Amino acid sequence: MNPHQIHPASLKALFVSLWHNRNLIWQMSKREVVGRYRGSVMGLAWSFFNPILMLAVYTFVFSVVFKARWGIGSEEGKVDFAIILFVGLIVHALFAECINRAPGLILSNINYVKKVVFPLEILPWVTLGSALFHTFISLLVLLVVIFILNLSISWTVVLFPLVILPLVFATMGVAWFLAATGVYVRDISQTTGIITMVMLFLAPVFYPLSVLPEKYQLYLLINPLTFIIEESRQVLIFGQIPHWTGLVIYSAVSLMIAWLGFWWFQKTRRGFADVL
Repeated sequence: MNPHQIHPASLKALFVSLWHNRNLIWQMSKREVVGRYRGSVMGLAWSFFNPILMLAVYTFVFSVVFKARWGIGSEEGKVDFAIILFVGLIVHALFAECINRAPGLILSNINYVKKVVFPLEILPWVTLGSALFHTFISLLVLLVVIFILNLSISWTVVLFPLVILPLVFATMGVAWFLAATGVYVRDISQTTGIITMVMLFLAPVFYPLSVLPEKYQLYLLINPLTFIIEESRQVLIFGQIPHWTGLVIYSAVSLMIAWLGFWWFQKTRRGFADVL
């Protein structure tokens, strides 16, 4: 394969690549998840232990130390705040893991660029697959805790994949852009961690959006995590139907971001071999 050949960069090519390489993406995602815990005593059990420990710590810090309340009613318990907060952390963790790893994806897989006929565009999908696995584990832990506490689990939890799907495509678009640009501008990897941390605190993760003045709420809505976090809580915690119109608009914008990121990756990948 000529590393300088032109690669298709249309929106159709994005989905064609995903479909044709679905088995490879699945196998590489499994290998990445297993490889992360290879050699540890507890193995994959760490994927369950980590979210449980995180939920316990946040419950203690915010409910016992800070005595924080979300303001959902007089019957709000000590654990309610931590559960609502945990939903926001799940969404942010999915986004942050993909974005923080994106700038180094090509740099850490140079052999795929120079020696092997390999569809480089699937590397962000592999990272996303690993992130989605941990999102699923965290979600499972959340639902088990809700069940143990005898809190109601609404049927609307089945809508969570529809809520998170638009964020998946937006994340992929940004990941493709960062993966390609990170080959040429190595400093990007030093900034993504800061940016994702800022996005954590400028999203309604640790506080409800309603406590802010209306003029500041508009600024937080610019954060792409805000809408998804709010809608995730609606379906997972409060048992309400998501805002369909908002999801449709968000999905359209996400597909545009995904295509632009994919287009940039495909157009710039011809120079990867020269730079590396």
